[in-house]
Amino acid sequence: MKNEAHARIRINNLLEEAGWRFFDTDEGPANILLENHVKITQAEVDAWGNDYENVKNGSLDFLLVDSDNKPICVLEAKKESLHPLVAKEQARKYAKTVGAQYVILSNGIVHYFWDTAKGNPKPIYKFPSPDEIGAIKSWNPDRTSLATETVSSDYIVAVQMPDYAEKPKWNGSIQDSKDFIWSNGLRFLRHYQSKAIEHLQKAVAAGKDRFLFEMATGTGKTLTSAAVIRLFLRTENARRVLFLVDRLELEDQAWKAFTNYLKPDYSTFIYKEHKGDWRKAEIVVTTIQSLMHNDKYRYEFSPTDFDLLISDEAHRSISGNARAVFEYFHGYKLGLTATPKDYLKGVDPDKVKDNDPREIERRMLRDTYSTFGCEGGDPTYRYSLLDGVKDGFLINPSVLDARTEITTQLLSDEGYAVIVPTEEGEETETFVSRDFEKKFFSEKTNTVFCQTFLENALRDPITGEVGKTIIFAVSQNHARKLTEILNDFAEQLFPRKYNSDFAVQVTSQVGDAQQMTINFTNNNLSGKTTWLEGYKSCKTRVCVTVGMMTTGYDCPDLLNICMMRPIFSPADFVQIKGRGTRKNTFEFTYKNELNEEETKREEKEVFKLFDFFANCEYFEEKFDYDEKLKLPKPKKGAGEVGGGSVDLDKYTNYNPDPLLMVNEQQIGYEGMRIDRELFKKFEDRIIMDDIIKKNVELGNWEQVVSHIQQEIFDKPEEYFNLDKLRKAAKIDRKVSIREVVEKIFGIIPNFKSKDDLLEEEFDKFISIYPPEEDVNLRALKYFFKAYIVDQDIRQIIETKDFHALQTHPALTISQFKAVASKYREVIPVYIKDYIDLERFAA
Repeated sequence: MKNEAHARIRINNLLEEAGWRFFDTDEGPANILLENHVKITQAEVDAWGNDYENVKNGSLDFLLVDSDNKPICVLEAKKESLHPLVAKEQARKYAKTVGAQYVILSNGIVHYFWDTAKGNPKPIYKFPSPDEIGAIKSWNPDRTSLATETVSSDYIVAVQMPDYAEKPKWNGSIQDSKDFIWSNGLRFLRHYQSKAIEHLQKAVAAGKDRFLFEMATGTGKTLTSAAVIRLFLRTENARRVLFLVDRLELEDQAWKAFTNYLKPDYSTFIYKEHKGDWRKAEIVVTTIQSLMHNDKYRYEFSPTDFDLLISDEAHRSISGNARAVFEYFHGYKLGLTATPKDYLKGVDPDKVKDNDPREIERRMLRDTYSTFGCEGGDPTYRYSLLDGVKDGFLINPSVLDARTEITTQLLSDEGYAVIVPTEEGEETETFVSRDFEKKFFSEKTNTVFCQTFLENALRDPITGEVGKTIIFAVSQNHARKLTEILNDFAEQLFPRKYNSDFAVQVTSQVGDAQQMTINFTNNNLSGKTTWLEGYKSCKTRVCVTVGMMTTGYDCPDLLNICMMRPIFSPADFVQIKGRGTRKNTFEFTYKNELNEEETKREEKEVFKLFDFFANCEYFEEKFDYDEKLKLPKPKKGAGEVGGGSVDLDKYTNYNPDPLLMVNEQQIGYEGMRIDRELFKKFEDRIIMDDIIKKNVELGNWEQVVSHIQQEIFDKPEEYFNLDKLRKAAKIDRKVSIREVVEKIFGIIPNFKSKDDLLEEEFDKFISIYPPEEDVNLRALKYFFKAYIVDQDIRQIIETKDFHALQTHPALTISQFKAVASKYREVIPVYIKDYIDLERFAA
């Protein structure tokens, strides 16, 4: 029976959960009024049955009153079969009659909240509490002040250094005060950043509350966001701002930026680090994944907690069901993207399949623009890569076509890989062709890739060594292989210069890979370069990754980017290419023969983009490459690279054309693709098994595990195993058979990520050992997590080999010293006694 009475039961519960009262209680007088002043119970509904509509007298609309017993909100209930918006006009008239400003429309399943004085009804997931409605009523933002505020180029500098113009070293203009600006870290808005804010203000004046900035990678979207945040907070059109990112590493990056730009006027908190007091900050930064975990956003936040939401890389952070988080909160909404909507303009939606990555991306881009009210494809403001290059702020790449016969073949519809990064950076590989992995992981192919890169890489203009490089691989296993080959090459080319540090694998399988990315930017990954003492550049020249070091990663002195995998996401392509577009000055200060200081400066004029899979051509039908490389066909004795010869015999046996001589052996189930369907098949198999079902109900987990191991795992029919299931379910850590079965039977709602487990363990730890006020909590947490996930760190601490931290990429000696001495001893003992480290293994 689906009538209004059943909707009423749900609405009763929602009202009570929100803190409204049908009757006087110790908490206060009743603040819900019904025309007949009777609360309907489930028993009465069941007794009345279908005659309920006939026995009730008059309307049963809810009238919510404030603390002065004055009407504040009308709640119009409809039966489940009716959309609540059908009662919109009826509710408006009723609200006007009683003098209430707000309306809630509900059928017990779908709910809308409406401020009749402005705007339209908006969907809500839970009813606002009396305090929330009171806050909404008392909140009177002034759209006019928002639209007319003057935003000059020093809008951020006015917060950083209010009296900058009075300083002796300020020479009256930005152009004449570059050294002063640089030494003080002052950030003046560029002309296009100011223009973006002007366009937003015009949209506000036109009555809009959603905006989208399409700005190329490297054009300072974070700085622009800071100016927007200040605009809203300064004009009192926002009390608190939520900044959403899609990766963990971007949380800390955003926190540092906003703290630098807006402190002391406004405070910025990372939500995970301030779960108890995040409301004290004006700016809250968090990952979208954190809010989505167990629907945290619905249970720990009110829709009115934020008056401005900014979605960084909106194409990712609000795609799919993540948009529900974005829509949950009221307030203005700004999206940031570097991916133009027309990037796939050549894709014919009538000719691509639903599971084709181009169609998936097309829909995602379309949804991104429609989310921010830009259905026509015109964002609130656009500043492209070409604009940035023309204005002198960015650098275009020199693109090298380095495809091979094999990689060209793999670009067909029958063979490609789609990489989907998770929050931690771990990637899911989806191999559409059975032959893909077999062919691509040929030692010969990878050796040719590496040789081609080394022969053509741009060199550091100061030292002449291979310029800093990021290589994007197909998978973590592929990244490992490429790293090994590059280090073997480097040892032959540059004996004893690198000692296996020339290339490093930077993926989630590597302990504290995120810190490695930071060290690479700061030019201290694996220590300093051995080519020129005193020169600021790192010993490691190449980072080999898959999905990390893309979105938001800033390393201006990058000179080479290699796409050693196919890319089918325009967002990924734009981000990867964008890693090299930032300008940089290479600088070295030294003493000349007269013992006088001299400085050598070289500007970064270009960077090389190696395209081994015709990715550029994929996104532009007719792409004119700057250079077409003739890839080497290795022969015995060949291989001149740089200053030495390379013996390729150690890598492979040679044939006239090794790229064409591929073993065509059929791959069995064990080597086939791992995709989302795998877990569903396993789920169906488990649910249908009566033995498993019975023992789960009885709690006989030993029997469940034993049965699965003996009867289901590693069988030729499906070849299920834990590692394949973990990858299929996108789990970034090891899971047990019991955990998988608990998820299938709904005993646990979701698999917890490695970061969720680390956060839980840290919360438990500090509840037992609460830190004092003077403890560096960030350093404490960093050390705690590093000790859990990094075996090398545990060994160093246990053996007290602290000098090893001088060059350790995961935990430096300064980071270790920042941890209070008490916790340096307590944490290792606690973790050893109470934490199962196996859970955190990749």
